[in-house]
Amino acid sequence: MPFFVNLPLSYAHHTPAYVEMFIARGVHPELGMDTFAVQALPKSWHRDMAARFRDAGLSCSIHLPFFDLSPGSMNNAVLEATRATLIRAAELASIYAPAHMVGHPHFNKGEHAPHMARWIKRSVQTWEQVLDITTHDDNHPPLFLENTFERAPHAIVTLLEHLPAERCGFCLDIGHWHSFAQGFRNQDLAAWVDAAGARLGHLHLHDNDGSDDQHTGLGSGTIPLDILFDSLRRNAVRPSVTLEPHDEGAFETSLAFMQARTDLPEILKL
Repeated sequence: MPFFVNLPLSYAHHTPAYVEMFIARGVHPELGMDTFAVQALPKSWHRDMAARFRDAGLSCSIHLPFFDLSPGSMNNAVLEATRATLIRAAELASIYAPAHMVGHPHFNKGEHAPHMARWIKRSVQTWEQVLDITTHDDNHPPLFLENTFERAPHAIVTLLEHLPAERCGFCLDIGHWHSFAQGFRNQDLAAWVDAAGARLGHLHLHDNDGSDDQHTGLGSGTIPLDILFDSLRRNAVRPSVTLEPHDEGAFETSLAFMQARTDLPEILKL
């Protein structure tokens, strides 16, 4: 399995040079099925884009939309809109025969913890509907649920316990852990990996200094990457990987880091 690099589909549409760069360099994209891609781009555009990557011999993965969405919302109108958006995105994702999909559970402790059982039930129903869209494909891509503003892994781990292990896993975004979950203060990365355990199937790798989600190149911030890799070894998990640089300089830095670490193919699915 190759590693992936993030590419929002809105960028692919507005700046075709990004697509050309990915193809020229043989980079497998994790395509961001963002709001613009879901609402404004027709199926014909997605089919053409999928054909371009397929003809270049590149595998695609899909990052499902997350802006303004709440898959376990207590508000029926918000929940209905979220499900409609995610279902539409999953239908479009199927065009790309994705290696995997990534979604955001959007657990907010202050809003959802007092209604945890209800949040779990509603979230499970949402993600089951997303999975049902791709169940009928030959591809059957796994779905990885990613931490964003969650301050602890418990809610996502609990949610995953109610979803099929053969189709659903944890996507650990180490940049979000370091900044949003205040991992730079708590120094609890090993505990997050331990909590995810065997369900840890995918990583989003980038770096920051803890002050914000900066998406700098690997090794340029203060994320303890050696602790991450040691924790993966200790838990005997070997997740797949998406690099998430937000500019070309960060991409080159992350690529150089990956190439310099000759032990990574033993730790990660590369």
